Amino acid sequence: MLATGGCYCGQVRFEVEVDPQKAFRGQCHCLPCQKISGGSPNVFLVVPDAGFSYTSGEPATFSRSDLEKPVTREFCGNCGTPILTRNPHVTPGHVILKAGALDDPGVYGMPRAAIHVADKQEYHQIPEGVRVFERGYGR
Repeated sequence: MLATGGCYCGQVRFEVEVDPQKAFRGQCHCLPCQKISGGSPNVFLVVPDAGFSYTSGEPATFSRSDLEKPVTREFCGNCGTPILTRNPHVTPGHVILKAGALDDPGVYGMPRAAIHVADKQEYHQIPEGVRVFERGYGR
């Protein structure tokens, strides 16, 4: 299905071809994700890069210069809304799309896994029945 989304101010818009049943859906509790989400877990879908495109505006990007293999985060440079993360080391050929950037976040459904729960805060909730991993997926 074709889904659309964008930032809070409307400057950056995108469309993405996504099959919610096949896409990996997760919530990440690592400390960097808590920073970029404002304190909550990062709720995301992993989708093929080929099915994602910006339809208006250009995102700002950020990669940490102090890391050997940093990820690249894309967000609206005007309002700061996180859009996606590119991590070619973990998800080559895919983007990690933030569920909150979708026009209809209900497309997300439920997470399949909660990762990096070793960093989870007491106030973070994990839905019942969701697979839990202390570190990354499968770890």
